[in-house]
Amino acid sequence: MTIELITFDLDDTLWDVTPVMQDAEAALRNWLSLHAPRLGAMPVDHLWTIRAGLLQAEPMLKHRLSELRRRILLNALEGAGYPRDEAQALAECGFQVFLAARHQVELFAEVHPTLETLAERFQLGVITNGNADVRRLGLADYFQFALCAEELGVGKPDPKPFLEALARAGVAAERAVHIGDHPSDDIAGAQAAGLRAIWFNPQGKAWDGGKVADAEIRSLAELPALLERWA
Repeated sequence: MTIELITFDLDDTLWDVTPVMQDAEAALRNWLSLHAPRLGAMPVDHLWTIRAGLLQAEPMLKHRLSELRRRILLNALEGAGYPRDEAQALAECGFQVFLAARHQVELFAEVHPTLETLAERFQLGVITNGNADVRRLGLADYFQFALCAEELGVGKPDPKPFLEALARAGVAAERAVHIGDHPSDDIAGAQAAGLRAIWFNPQGKAWDGGKVADAEIRSLAELPALLERWA
């Protein structure tokens, strides 16, 4: 069956997200030390405790990462004695510092040439549970749409993001393929919605999911040839 639509995960598929998040967390901590000194050297464990409490009270926040982080900051700032209005302003400014640093990604070398090649033949889309924005990354021109859990109110592996992608593209599931690094969110989620799924596995990890992916690649540069074989 001819492939018409290709959807991509972002974090750990187009870039390595771990150093990005470490740098973003460091940027936020540095900013808070200057602008919210009452917080002091707040231990990370305390922030995780706040996070756990917020998620317990409102589980759907797990799909709204930006809102969750704003609320963690607000809670921590109010707990440190900042009045509500000041805490809200500090939380928003701190979040924007974090978000800017979160977009300082180093794309895998093959991302631009691969997307450029594929965009000439296929509709391309993004399905992400994270809060990275392809417009801020200079990638928007490659994609017809970008779907994030925060906007949809639900994330992978729920079938809704994949079904929404099919609807946006006007493509049947059997004519679509999803690429991602996560065995459950990306592979199982896509397959449950009827798409084919390609596991991006640059480190050559052993498969620890359920049903195996329809294909496995170590580099995005392998995609054009793989899709040509399927055609």
